[in-house]
Amino acid sequence: MPQDDVPTPPPSTPEQALAIVRSRYAQPKLPDGSPAPLHVHEFDIGYLVYATFPRVTDTDAAGNPLPAPPGGAKIVVSKDTGETVTVPNFPTEAAIALYRQQRLSS
Repeated sequence: MPQDDVPTPPPSTPEQALAIVRSRYAQPKLPDGSPAPLHVHEFDIGYLVYATFPRVTDTDAAGNPLPAPPGGAKIVVSKDTGETVTVPNFPTEAAIALYRQQRLSS
């Protein structure tokens, strides 16, 4: 049986979830070309995996907070199936809430 036909078992640790993401998605890069650090946030039904990028500045010249850069995505790995789903680059709790909503509606 070819390697691609072997199903991936569901993850039981954050490290396993990270390995699933690394095997299915390209590694995000920092502006200098080095790999962006990946983080895993475990919650009851999955693992939220996301890259972090350094911010040059968090405020404008007047000291007002700057919005997050547009674009990007986070990846949820299901604890039940190992399935991966992308969600927008929302704050952690909002991304998890969207995943729950999508899962309930499907």
